[in-house]
Amino acid sequence: MTTQQHATWTTAHAGLTGIRAAGDRAILVELPSLDAVLSLQAQLTAHPQPGQTDVIAASRTVLITAESPQAVQALAAYVRSLDLDAPAETESTLVTIDVVYDGEDLDEVAALTGLDPEGVVAAHAGQLWTAAFAGFAPGFAYLTGQDSRLEVPRRRSPRTAVPAGAVALGGAYSAVYPRQSPGGWQLIGRTDAAMWDLGRDSPALIRPGDTVRFNAIRAQASVTHREQASTSKNPVGEHPTEGLVVRKPGLQSTIQDLGRPGFAALGVSSAGAMDRGALRRANRLVGNGEDAAGMELLFGGLELVALSDQVLAVTGAAVPLEITPPEEERSPEEQRTTAGRHPVCDAPFALLAGEKLTVGKPTAGLRSYVGVRGGLGGPEALGSRSTDTMSGIGPEPLQASTILSVRTPKPGSVVGHPEMSPLPDQDVATVLRVVPGPRQDWFSPETLQNFLSQEWTVTPQSNRIGLRLNGLALTRSRDGELASEGTVRGAVQVPPEGQPVLFLSDHPVTGGYPVIAVVVHADLDKAAQLPPGTAVRFTAAAPPAELPETPKESSHA
Repeated sequence: MTTQQHATWTTAHAGLTGIRAAGDRAILVELPSLDAVLSLQAQLTAHPQPGQTDVIAASRTVLITAESPQAVQALAAYVRSLDLDAPAETESTLVTIDVVYDGEDLDEVAALTGLDPEGVVAAHAGQLWTAAFAGFAPGFAYLTGQDSRLEVPRRRSPRTAVPAGAVALGGAYSAVYPRQSPGGWQLIGRTDAAMWDLGRDSPALIRPGDTVRFNAIRAQASVTHREQASTSKNPVGEHPTEGLVVRKPGLQSTIQDLGRPGFAALGVSSAGAMDRGALRRANRLVGNGEDAAGMELLFGGLELVALSDQVLAVTGAAVPLEITPPEEERSPEEQRTTAGRHPVCDAPFALLAGEKLTVGKPTAGLRSYVGVRGGLGGPEALGSRSTDTMSGIGPEPLQASTILSVRTPKPGSVVGHPEMSPLPDQDVATVLRVVPGPRQDWFSPETLQNFLSQEWTVTPQSNRIGLRLNGLALTRSRDGELASEGTVRGAVQVPPEGQPVLFLSDHPVTGGYPVIAVVVHADLDKAAQLPPGTAVRFTAAAPPAELPETPKESSHA
């Protein structure tokens, strides 16, 4: 994993600045202008290639993800064959957004720009902004303006929670955060405009190509969100007789399937199960297709009661399971003394009507998966039943009294044989294989060696968005800001403070900090099972196959 090795992946082509590997299932295409970016995005959207998953445009790059390393190779060759001088056709609408300019970083921005706070407000509201591209989160549009005085660096350390409706500056862009999320931009104001609403024909308030005017107001602004009904509580007067009911949800229990790939251009990450192998295994055990929806549990603690006979399987973290008969069939003394059944993980078992399943705390691993024969039902959002904690798309985390509908099993489906999968040993550092990141050249060889040689500790601030790691800080070898660009699941991003973040299922689709490495796809399930306090070590994997050479007649000297 050296800078020399990385250089072999960067190639020049007429209309292209270069193509860099971004893990083993993506490429980052560097382009000379925003017009070329939009042209490439438009052509790939109009004519998707075999295995193509997502196309994420940014200011000077396009990230293309694919289903396999082989598809990545073919996409790289296809991109080189395109005419990127062809302009992209976009429609434009004027969008006016009322803003209360009282952001936490307004004074800091004033100091950075040499303006006073009133001057910052006048400059921001006194120009028209153009939506160049979307990303980071659903409804988040990167807006370009004409006043270069408002170009300010991102914060040295990103906030773990930026409030919904925050109006911000980052680099040469302005944007509005659609909902509470992590973020490193400078906050100058807030608005109550709904930037993303699945109830609208076009969920995003601002689309690429639109023109935006900010209107300074003094009134209070508070953002409200449309509720999404994906699970239900027991309506008054109704007594459901099918499915499952949640008695205790535990720390964080969500509905997950394999996610919603293909919507990253709208700022929607794929989400889905963190340990996808464990969810697939749970579905196999109960006779479902691998993409059926199940439950993901954090640190166990779930109690479920069957409203009708069900077949379940629990996989992932090693947890104790107990099934107790209906309480109304037992006396108080029996409720205290009767021992329940104890099914094992990684094998199917019956949960009969009225029985209660209790999932205890893990003895190894972090996340458990409950597969239900037939799969969980409920409405889909953009083709998936997954809860996306970053974007707020999908059902809310499970709560006490939540009723879970169960779909009818497919005819001919059968339950599977017990099967096991090893969990990371928490007493030693878990080794994750990485390939060079597209921005590895932002770090010196010494820093790259430091990244690989030391053990990193998983911090309590980790979640479905990413693992926040702590260790000897990594320093960059170059100054300045990296323009926001697409990111992938598995990317190891390094903020200026030097503590890396490993992006996981609900990660933002774009980011502005350099990616030093990318964890290979096959090791990401291990990362999902690492609790706070455990150690991680990165090791260099074999690099992705070298991208096809550019034909000599199309190359630059």
